Amino acid sequence: MLHVDMDAFYAAVSLLDQPDLHGRPVAVGGGWRSVVLSASYEARAYGVRSGMPMATARRRCPPLVVVRPEPERYARVSEAVMAIFAEVTPLVEPVSMEEAFLDISATGRRWGGPERIGSWIRDTVADEQGITCSVGGAPSKAVAKMASRAAKPDGMRLVTRDEVVPFLHPMPVGALWGVGESTEAELHRLGLHTVAELAHVPLTTLRRALGDQHATRLHTLAWGTDDDPVVAHRRERSVGSSETFAQDVDDPQVVRRQLLHLAERTASRMRHAGVLGRTVVLTVRFSDFTTITRSRTVASPTDVTREVHAVSCSLYAALGLQRARIRMLGVRVEGITEADRTLVQGRLDEPERGWREAERAMDRAVARFGLQAVRPASLLARQP
Repeated sequence: MLHVDMDAFYAAVSLLDQPDLHGRPVAVGGGWRSVVLSASYEARAYGVRSGMPMATARRRCPPLVVVRPEPERYARVSEAVMAIFAEVTPLVEPVSMEEAFLDISATGRRWGGPERIGSWIRDTVADEQGITCSVGGAPSKAVAKMASRAAKPDGMRLVTRDEVVPFLHPMPVGALWGVGESTEAELHRLGLHTVAELAHVPLTTLRRALGDQHATRLHTLAWGTDDDPVVAHRRERSVGSSETFAQDVDDPQVVRRQLLHLAERTASRMRHAGVLGRTVVLTVRFSDFTTITRSRTVASPTDVTREVHAVSCSLYAALGLQRARIRMLGVRVEGITEADRTLVQGRLDEPERGWREAERAMDRAVARFGLQAVRPASLLARQP
């Protein structure tokens, strides 16, 4: 198994046409009230991490340069990188835009083994896309992922079957794939701080503390004997966008305009990915950080901005919020299916058909002339 992970992917892609920022601490995100989506290694040296509030990141790293996210560009680069992986093997399992597992058991010999494959992938990604990646190789997915983490940035670490235990056991338990903060705290409470200690504790002790399924899984991971297969062509189960306002808002017109912005971004991503969805999900976070979600399933799968926006606005209106102060809005579409394998019921003269064709024409214009080439008229007003 190989695990390939792009190095600081969003930041690296954003810097491709900004060479003056190379070597400087950079974070991808929005304003002060947003969170860090990605940080360059220079920013990480200051303690800046993905998911950190931007205000905290700026305090930790005063010289931090913040660049706006470019989701459409990330999707294009990710698609090109996944195509490189597919040249090696058809068994590619994307985990996210920036990482994937590759099963090379059937192709490794033809290519000359995992080291040559890993080197070819790293060189090809760097030459064709201008970004770097780290490669981990091991008999199992979990160990391969941990090996790629150990190789970062811009490196490769291969772990043979005989090296699995010596590689894993000195590590802290929190380094195991799938061990989050709460599980790590529970393991520490049991006096287990290294993977070796976890591997040698009686399974009955783990089961009493963590339950049978979780305990068995952790014990397997601690010995590096998990046998999870690579699941090729796994699709995201949802596509969505969210945005935090620069200041809390209570104006329904501003909310509806923001919902249109999010619906446009979400539906555009769906069309680019060639997928449709049936369920629209609205997320609202208030000024006190209370968060609610509402959803509605439409009659036929869609990728049409107008329909996603209409459902989002209907869900928002049904909340009856009056002038409640809102911090963040999110729009997500679930029930994802591939567009070319989905039968969409409807009449040739139905309104949504015309909107779908118009929006695809807009997509082509944006691809050729840039994001600001064509916008819904109501979005020409200043974004909040």
